[in-house]
Amino acid sequence: MSFQPKKLLEYLAMLGIWLGLVLFFGLLSHNFLSERTFVALANRIPALAVIAAGMTLVLIIGGIDLSVGSVLGLCGAVVGLALVNYHLPFWAAIGLGLSVGLAAGTLNGLVSVYLGIPSFIVTLGMLEIARGLAYLTTDSQTKYIGSAVEGLSTPFAGLPLSPAFFLAVLVIVAGQMVLSRTVFGRYLIAIGTNESAVRLAGINSRPVKVAVFALLGLLTGLGGVFFTSRLGSSDPNAGVGLELSAIAAVVIGGTSLMGGRGSVVNTFFGVLIIATLESGLAQVGASEPTKRVITGLVIVGAVILDASRQHLSGRKFRRLKS
Repeated sequence: MSFQPKKLLEYLAMLGIWLGLVLFFGLLSHNFLSERTFVALANRIPALAVIAAGMTLVLIIGGIDLSVGSVLGLCGAVVGLALVNYHLPFWAAIGLGLSVGLAAGTLNGLVSVYLGIPSFIVTLGMLEIARGLAYLTTDSQTKYIGSAVEGLSTPFAGLPLSPAFFLAVLVIVAGQMVLSRTVFGRYLIAIGTNESAVRLAGINSRPVKVAVFALLGLLTGLGGVFFTSRLGSSDPNAGVGLELSAIAAVVIGGTSLMGGRGSVVNTFFGVLIIATLESGLAQVGASEPTKRVITGLVIVGAVILDASRQHLSGRKFRRLKS
């Protein structure tokens, strides 16, 4: 395993941005720099973290998935239905939720890749389908589940962090290892950089791309389990707008919207930044419209930064050719 100073500098830069945001809100609110705030942050981010990890891989291959919020709501609804209506064992209900997420992601990938329809359009349709199914599954009502699922989001005895948090960190580490240390990860970077060259090299990119969408669907199912566990209930409205938060976290983490570049670890820092921003604005008493405006500006700023990096990279490449 070779040492990569550039990667370390990227991680330190992201860490510095997050710490700067923490200090900023610490100056604005005396209650922000407290154990309670950081524990709440850690136990709030698992669902977003695992979905953003999968979204990183999808963006790297040049795709996008706008359906993750609705699919999360559907997976949570299925878990609630299995536990409350059919009294299935806990692990069987979780298996159903994960299976629904996997099926939705696989369908997104198959339709987009094999029918040649842009993933933006396909997943936009899945957004509506999954949300409608979530309402049908729950009869448009929130189903209280209680202790049957709350264990995943309940902190360990003597430790303020929940099992869901540690599972999310494990997903982040595994995702980064897959991306940077496996042939599959190199295929993803190559597909996002130049898919035509990959095909000329004799590699069939289609199954790889479908697999990435399927993986995101599976992680969205896991996120739905985490979300349901934290709420102690299945809500058909769960995950509304989550796709924007996931994409924002990935872009803030430096993953290119044009594909070919990204880091799952940096995405995790992006998740921390988004969660800290939301928590900090709430503590300083910012109104909901104000929070949405500021979050939107952060997203636009990250996209502009990404476009600037692309432009500079293009200029350097042209200089090298000349």
